[in-house]
Amino acid sequence: MAMGNLLEPPAPHAMARFADDTPRFLLTVDTEEDFDWEQPLARDSHDTRHVRNLAKFQDFCEGHGVVPIYLVDWPIANSRTAQEILREPLKTGRAEIGVQLHPWVNPPFHEEVTQSNSFAGNLPRELESAKLTALRDAIENGFGIAPLIYRAGRYGLGPNTAELLADHGIAIDSSVRPLFDYSSGGGPDYRTHPAQPYWVDDAKTLLELPLTSTFWGVLRRQGDFIYPRLWRAPATRGVLARLGLLERVPLTPEGVSVEEAIRGIDIALDDGLPVLVLSFHSPSLRPGSTPYVRNEDDLDALYDWWRQIFAYLDQRGVVPSNLRDIMAAVKR
Repeated sequence: MAMGNLLEPPAPHAMARFADDTPRFLLTVDTEEDFDWEQPLARDSHDTRHVRNLAKFQDFCEGHGVVPIYLVDWPIANSRTAQEILREPLKTGRAEIGVQLHPWVNPPFHEEVTQSNSFAGNLPRELESAKLTALRDAIENGFGIAPLIYRAGRYGLGPNTAELLADHGIAIDSSVRPLFDYSSGGGPDYRTHPAQPYWVDDAKTLLELPLTSTFWGVLRRQGDFIYPRLWRAPATRGVLARLGLLERVPLTPEGVSVEEAIRGIDIALDDGLPVLVLSFHSPSLRPGSTPYVRNEDDLDALYDWWRQIFAYLDQRGVVPSNLRDIMAAVKR
C-alpha cells in the first residue's frame, strides 16, 4: 500500500467528500501533563494535578450534546484518575479517545531531550514506532478502547508517521495545523496545507482532519503571501488584525476571543469546510497550569467561551460530531 507523506500538501483529488452537506464540528482535547511552558522540556518536571478537572468538563460537554475527543499522552494514559473518570463515558460513546505522542515523556527513552527531538516525526523510524506502540497499548489497556485517531505532540509529524499510523490501526490523523510554521524549532511547516479533510493514501485508509485555522480580513486572500513575511514583526501582525486587514484565527479558546473565533467559523463555513476541528489543552482546566488560565475568573471565561461557541455553531447549523459519525459520513 502506497502511503502519502503527511509533510506534503495533498493532491487535489485527495480531498475527502461527505455523504451529505451538513457541516460538522469536532472538539479535540490535547490531554497531557502539566508542565511549565516557559521552561525547557524535561522528562520529569511535570504533574497531572489537573486531571480531576476532566470530570467537570466531561459533564459540561454532555450537557451540550458534545462528544469530546481526548487525545491522550503517556502520563495521562497511565493516570488512574484519568482512567476512572473517562472509562465509563468512553464505554458508552459519550467521549472518544486518541493518541497524542509527547516523545520526551514517552518510553522508550533512547534520544536526548532536545527541541528537535520533541517533534516525534524527527526521531528514527524505529524509535518513533516503539514510542507509538507503547502509548497505543497503554491507552487500550488503561481505558479499554483501541484509539483510532492520532495527534503528534507539538504537531510534529515526520516522513514515516503516516505509514506507522496505518501499521498501528490508526484511521485518522489530526496533526496538521494549516497556516502555522514550526520549522524554526525543527518542526513541520504547514503553511500550504489545506484546512479541508483529505485522504493521505490512494486506498483511503488514513484520513487527515486538519485543525481548523483561517485567515480573516480584507487581505485574507493574500494571507499566505503576507503573513509568513511578518514572522519577525509580531507587532505588525497585531496592527493588521486591529485594522481588520489580516488576522490568523485558530479555533481554540487559548489566546482567541469569542468574537475572533466566530469570525473564523464564518470564514471556514463560507469556504465550504465540511468539518471544523476545535482544540485546546487539558491543563487549561486548572488555573495556573497554562498561560491561558491563570485564575478562577479565567477558568469561568474558558467555559463561557465554549458555551458561546457551541451556541453560535448551533445557530449556523453546524452539528456536533464524533469519530464514528465522521467515518460513516465520509465517502470512500
